[in-house]
Amino acid sequence: MSAPATALAPLVAHGLTRTFAARPCLDGVDLVAAPGTHVGLIGENGTGKSTLLRLLAGRDRPDAGSVQVPDDVVYLPQEPEIGGAGTVGRLLDDALRALHDAVAELEHLADRMAAGEDIAAEYDRVLQWAITHDAWDADRRAEITATTLGVGTLDRARPVATLSGGQRTRLALAAALVRRPACLLLDEPTNHLDDEALDLLERSLVEMPGVVVAASHDRTFLDRVATELVDLDAGALGTDGHGGRRFGGSFTAYLDEQARTRRRWEETWAAQQEEIDRLRERTRADLRSVAAGRGPTDNDKFIHAFKGANVERARARRVHDAERRLETAEREALPKPPAPLELRGGLTSEAPSGLAVTVRDLRVDGAPGAPPRVTVDVLDVPAGEKLLVTGPNGSGKSTLLAVLAGVLTPDAGRVDVGARRVAFVEQDPDVGPSDRAAGAAYAALVGPTTAEDVPLRTLGLLHPRDHGTAVGALSVGQRRRLALAVAVATGPDLLLLDEPTNHVSLWLASELEEALGQAAGTVIVTSHDRWLRARWEGPTLALGGAVPTSRGQNGVRGER
Repeated sequence: MSAPATALAPLVAHGLTRTFAARPCLDGVDLVAAPGTHVGLIGENGTGKSTLLRLLAGRDRPDAGSVQVPDDVVYLPQEPEIGGAGTVGRLLDDALRALHDAVAELEHLADRMAAGEDIAAEYDRVLQWAITHDAWDADRRAEITATTLGVGTLDRARPVATLSGGQRTRLALAAALVRRPACLLLDEPTNHLDDEALDLLERSLVEMPGVVVAASHDRTFLDRVATELVDLDAGALGTDGHGGRRFGGSFTAYLDEQARTRRRWEETWAAQQEEIDRLRERTRADLRSVAAGRGPTDNDKFIHAFKGANVERARARRVHDAERRLETAEREALPKPPAPLELRGGLTSEAPSGLAVTVRDLRVDGAPGAPPRVTVDVLDVPAGEKLLVTGPNGSGKSTLLAVLAGVLTPDAGRVDVGARRVAFVEQDPDVGPSDRAAGAAYAALVGPTTAEDVPLRTLGLLHPRDHGTAVGALSVGQRRRLALAVAVATGPDLLLLDEPTNHVSLWLASELEEALGQAAGTVIVTSHDRWLRARWEGPTLALGGAVPTSRGQNGVRGER
């Protein structure tokens, strides 16, 4: 029987550089995290968060730089590839095996010590590992974790390959939290989780003694879990005014600091450009002064030659000095602050009067013998209303949107949609063949006329440098941006958004919230996003047994 040998250790990465298709994704990234440090990775979609996690996990190799991580490392990508031919039960048992082995090893070592063997140091080492990983409470913790994450009732004999994407993600997360590895790498861990699961995740990570590095768009999660932030898109001045990427504080505090940093960058760049313009004018003036003047007369040729040579040398030195100062100023100047990728234009066109949506006695059945996927007795949504649909996983939020979009036929009830144009942005949108360029995918989905009238670049959703990138090479967040661009371009008067802040950057999430409030048409949103929900000012439809709420004039009624 072998004792666990993995101790808590720091994560150290230095100078990580990674390039794809001659385009730099990461350029000299450093990251040091001691045990107990919880790092939140933030930045725009496509700035390398997922790439950095893959490098740290050893799933990819850097073009330059080095990585040192603890031996006991667990990596959960956004779409975990787990199980293969394995079963649910085997995956959970594997997560518990090291913990069970540690308890058994301690009992074995205790017997040897009682027999007189001098193995106190080995016993202390295994004991410390077991305490750190809370090994004696593993089975109870596993049951609570699996149940709270919605995978506790899964048949243990069920092959993992037959689970949905959300189920696989939650199962992998449950296994990782139960195991309490020395280093846990998470890519968007809050997706697919309801409130109860989010609370458990955050408590588990806060209590985790090892290193946690999590790329996340969830602003509430970052505020509650991260002990520091690393912004891979911090700009020329960085988070500290000197190019650094780290920020030791909450995400709320970082929002204020980032705004101040952006203003400093803009002011510094403007001042540098004024100085460069002054030096250029000075250089041009000095060059003009070198132009030949009055020629010498026969009586003063020698004197002119003698004095003129000195004058020309002085002028040349002055020109050279001005050119040198200009060259230095241009070399040391900050780059121009890039225009932020901002959502431009409205999300919707103006809605007609009357009711945009009318639902009576809706029911969509589940599997035989299972409860319905969704039931809604009464729902009236006036044109121009903004409705938030909430509820735990499995309460039917996505199903309801699919019915309203016309892509799913209900088993009972009446659904009337009075909108002229409906757009539906799903959680995992299909934006075309993986080898098609993003710009071409946009044109194919909206049609050539709309693509010409509303060019993708004018929407502020996908950076122009990514328009030529193949759909398959886009990040999940970039694909969602593209799908949203397609929806907005069609000018819908009813926009259906299923978890719109999942996978998108923190900045786009904030812009979406603002745009939702200003949209002229009708918008129905489903969301687990606690930040969004806490600031929602419109009516709310709560599925899954909760009491529906409404604020202000809305006319929305709904119940499970």
